[in-house]
Amino acid sequence: MKKQLTIGLFGFGCVGTGLYEVLNKTALLQAKIKHIVIKDATKKRSIDAAYFSNDADRILNDEEINVVVELISDSEAAYTIVKRALSSGKHVVSANKKLIAHHLEELVSLAKANNVSFLYEASVGGSIPIIRNLEEYYNNDSLSTINGIVNGTTNYILTKTGEGLSFDTALSTAQELGFAEADPTSDVDGFDAKYKLVLLLKHAFGYTANQADVWNYGIRQLKTWDATYAREKSLKIKLLAFGTRINDQIIGFVAPHFIPATHFAYNVENEFNAVVVEALFSDRQLFLGKGAGSYPTASAVLSDISALQFDYAYEYRKTNEEEQLHLTTDFKLKVYVSATSKEALETVPFAETLEVYHGATHHFIIGWIAFKDVLQKDWNNESDLFLAVLPDGVKLNTEEAILATNQEVVFA
Repeated sequence: MKKQLTIGLFGFGCVGTGLYEVLNKTALLQAKIKHIVIKDATKKRSIDAAYFSNDADRILNDEEINVVVELISDSEAAYTIVKRALSSGKHVVSANKKLIAHHLEELVSLAKANNVSFLYEASVGGSIPIIRNLEEYYNNDSLSTINGIVNGTTNYILTKTGEGLSFDTALSTAQELGFAEADPTSDVDGFDAKYKLVLLLKHAFGYTANQADVWNYGIRQLKTWDATYAREKSLKIKLLAFGTRINDQIIGFVAPHFIPATHFAYNVENEFNAVVVEALFSDRQLFLGKGAGSYPTASAVLSDISALQFDYAYEYRKTNEEEQLHLTTDFKLKVYVSATSKEALETVPFAETLEVYHGATHHFIIGWIAFKDVLQKDWNNESDLFLAVLPDGVKLNTEEAILATNQEVVFA
């Protein structure tokens, strides 16, 4: 039976405003926003000022409010809000992937202890309903791989560099359009995608990763000649969150990939996200949708609110405490590494070299490198180097399996 939901909303930015608008256009949902907490209560808003204050207790101490929706950017402040809300017996809906990746097990335990739900569909993939599908549709299917574009900002930048713009110009354009923050570090260094991958690993395989152990490398060091190389080889560059399970081993990392036209993400452009799921019985399926923007993200938040009408909660049925899953580093990557100097390129410890190029402006090597050796460098701060994984570029050191990254897929 549906129940009335009374919402306290933290944050009224892009997504919060979108949520207010879509909530008021949805006739089938028995939900209302009672109060909204924001930083600056004096700022002129598009709705009645009586809704707003900067007093969190107006929501957290209100017994009538049974749902807290957290949509603020400050992950530490969000952590305090979410903990208090769950502890006081309120359901929580959040889009804060950094908060959740850092504190997932604690918050899940807190929600269970207080018999409330903690939902976060909007934290991964914008409008793509990937978490609910991993929880429900794939509950009885053995998943082997989850892989995709989960950051719309970097996908927009890579679309534009693929069209010939420089990285700096593409980033500036993304900032002007509101796709990128003034400080784009979380996006362009792959942290945002890493946090989302942590959540995908949990819901796909039941594995709780320590986010600090998941390698993330972004696109900050992309040079014009790297984009030119991709075009000349009929490839595109995409920042992919890659996760796969082989027996009790989990491989998970975020890095740029060169992908061919047969790859599921080849034609996924601009702010769109795409996630492919590979399973034992259902083969490969692709989820595609807008990964950024007011309405796409608000629609995912709205979906969680709607589910609360029926007391929905994630069950984490794939989590098996008896399984000893672990994040492995015992594999190799086939990579392209470019540099502006030979000396910089010589610091990269290739296990096997397949191709070498030396030119007037830049140099590159294609070859296999042990992942453990990759981890010896802080690649996001190696301004002279750019690394990208090549097609079919992940291989276990035991040679037991080669994990292809250029799969064709069935559209979901």
